[in-house]
Amino acid sequence: MALLFRAFYATAMTGQFMINSKGIPTNAIHGFTKHLLTAVSSFRPTHLAVCWDMGSKTFRTEMFQDYKSNRSEAPIELLPQFDLVKEVVSSFDIPNIGLTGFEADDCIGTIAQQAKGFAKVSILTGDQDILQLLDEDVSVILLKKGYGNYLVHTPESFFEEKGITPRQMIDLKALMGDPSDNYPGVKGIGEKTALKLLKEFEHVEGIIANLENLSKSHKTKIEQDLEMLYLSRKLAEIKCDVPVSVTLEEAEWRFVREKVLDMFTQMELRGLHRMLPLEEEEEVIA
Repeated sequence: MALLFRAFYATAMTGQFMINSKGIPTNAIHGFTKHLLTAVSSFRPTHLAVCWDMGSKTFRTEMFQDYKSNRSEAPIELLPQFDLVKEVVSSFDIPNIGLTGFEADDCIGTIAQQAKGFAKVSILTGDQDILQLLDEDVSVILLKKGYGNYLVHTPESFFEEKGITPRQMIDLKALMGDPSDNYPGVKGIGEKTALKLLKEFEHVEGIIANLENLSKSHKTKIEQDLEMLYLSRKLAEIKCDVPVSVTLEEAEWRFVREKVLDMFTQMELRGLHRMLPLEEEEEVIA
């Protein structure tokens, strides 16, 4: 979903919605597919699945009604593209995965946990929340501005940048909150202070157990927002046990060229055919 939105706004700002002869905008679909094929060319996966959000109401909005309430409605030009992009993904025989009541991140986390015992997992996203899933078998490919610009994170690179482990990112967000998801954490605690506390006391429980050793200011702030601290941690944590699954057979990266080209023609997605791997390359990738 992060890639779809990014693709949409990359051209929507200048009014280039790529409206086809049926009157349907396709700019987000076109950009998403370009991101997909660029990543396949760069990282050459053997298996592939795509996860989607399935509406704005999830178990997190039930816990905290203001969760993501600061986000505006999707632009009207994007609305028809939500379903149509899944048709394009399906034309590649790539599984579309989503579950009502959960976010795409929860589906990604669950599938990563299922697969990492027998495969190396790479997660392509524009959303840094996913970094909490990093471990020795799971890397995160953060999409930077433009196409083909990536920052690949491992647990080691994450620790080098932040000075904490990936799992501590959940406690980091619990303390400092997340303005983009609209939950506050502890008022008055920013990233610098949160990182300092986590490096010293490891996790939220460690901080709570050592309240008397904190400065008076930090102690007061945490005590006043203790309930929100615990709630924010629940909101921040990606669930890795939701009822979704995909088999390796279902996710094998192998597509029928004619089927994909027919979809490109039907949607009037011009130029993307040039990005399809050659048939001999498909055999190597698969």
